[in-house]
Amino acid sequence: MLRKGFTDSIGELEQMVLQMGQMVITAVDRSIEALKNRDTAAAQQIIDDDEQINKLRWQIEEDCINLIATQQPVASDLREIIAVLAISTELERMGDYAEGIAKITLMHGSEPLLKPLAGIPVMAKKAADMLQKALEAFIARDAAKATAICDEDDQVDGLYDQIYRELLTYMIEDPRNITKATYLIWAAHNVERIADRVTNICERIVFLATGKMPQVNVSKY
Repeated sequence: MLRKGFTDSIGELEQMVLQMGQMVITAVDRSIEALKNRDTAAAQQIIDDDEQINKLRWQIEEDCINLIATQQPVASDLREIIAVLAISTELERMGDYAEGIAKITLMHGSEPLLKPLAGIPVMAKKAADMLQKALEAFIARDAAKATAICDEDDQVDGLYDQIYRELLTYMIEDPRNITKATYLIWAAHNVERIADRVTNICERIVFLATGKMPQVNVSKY
């Protein structure tokens, strides 16, 4: 009966992680749309909604602590609990990055963008796709898939490098561009960090599946 209780509780925690992951993906998508359209109302809603992501993260932590206290987990059980805790923490930080992009939209206001976002939405879509696949790898305990996802981070890093160099050129050509260019660099950096957090999740998935914690997110950039 004790094991059944543990298995049921882990299943509930996994569902909470999946729910949190979908909330983060939605927040990232909406934050990029808000920036693209300079939609300050949408940006403020993203900021307000981040509280729900935070609450879910704390609920997961509380449930994990209760599980440790009541179900007498053995080593393999603890790996699962630790992985859930670590993944929920990474997701909460991703939500903060989406919130940060929304705050950049508020700072930018209704002023036109320095340039069309172009590469930033491409970065965001890639990062969101990586996260979706990481969530699937988590449920499947698929270490190989998790490792492969980490290799995709170089694509996000490459896009960020291109965007950064382009925006730096705008600054050099005309110092009046510095503020707007800086806003876009901040936004791109937040997206790049979201992808980095996905690789952290993938490391945890490898640990969960194999009991080993390799560093799998060494970027070529």
